[in-house]
This record gives sequence, structure tokens and C-alpha cells, in this order.
Amino acid sequence: MLVAVVSDTHNVTEYIEKVKRLIKKSDVLIHLGDNITDLDYLISDYKGKVYGVKGNCDFSNEYPSEMLVKVLDKKFFITHGHKYNVKYELNSIYFKAMEVEADAALFGHTHQSLITQERNLWIINPGSASLPRMSKRSIAFIEVVEGKPIYPYLVEV
Repeated sequence: MLVAVVSDTHNVTEYIEKVKRLIKKSDVLIHLGDNITDLDYLISDYKGKVYGVKGNCDFSNEYPSEMLVKVLDKKFFITHGHKYNVKYELNSIYFKAMEVEADAALFGHTHQSLITQERNLWIINPGSASLPRMSKRSIAFIEVVEGKPIYPYLVEV
């Protein structure tokens, strides 16, 4: 299965349209907040499963601030990241993801892409699809195959 991970779209229509084209091939879409309402547009003709969390710029109670998502035999802890101080350190989100026995922690907020592995936990930030900081506009994809390690990678928007 292919999981698309998007964050920090911030209602910038030009790039949201590009993201919409990129995610068509995915089976699961995860939006990590900051303009979670952009998800409505992204999924207007999307056929896969959709999950989303709200960020520090989202005020709707329609979405939770964090959740655990299972795709096949893998678990993803998803959050925007602002409540875990991710601009300054990754220990808090790492330990939370370990606590819930996740295979990966997915977060946004920093507008900087990151894919790293610490012990058996992947830590993944897709970056910003619209307003990147010190990096290019990007989203992440994660290939999930039952019984095998996940394979995360970035795609430029």
C-alpha cells in the first residue's frame, strides 16, 4: 500500500492542486494539519482512505490533534507536532510514538522535511507543500508491505 503524507498546505491553491495530482496513486492520505480544511479539496475525487489531524492554525473540532493510524501491520502516530515542541527537539514525539507502539511518528509544523530512523522508529516530516523553510516544497510517501519494513521517501511539489 502507498501512503501519502501532506502537511502545512496553508490554503495556497497553486500547490494544493499539484499535491492533488501527486496523491492520486496513493491508497491512504494523511494530512498533518495547518489548514486541515484543504483536505476537503484534496479528497474531492480521491478514492483512498483519509486521515487528518488539526494543527496550530486549525480551529475546527472536526479533527483530533493526534491519532494512531494502522495501515496493514504498521502503526503511525500522527500529529501536527506543535504540542511536542518539534521545532526544538524530537524526544517528546519519539517517546510518545514509542509509548503507543508506533512504527513511525508523522508530524509537520516546522515546514522542514525530515526522514530519519531512531532505533526501530521512523520519524517523518513531509515538509510543507506550500511554504517550506530552508527546503523545497514537498510531501512524503510511505510504501507499506505486510511483514516488511516501511519505505518512506520525499517528493518535491
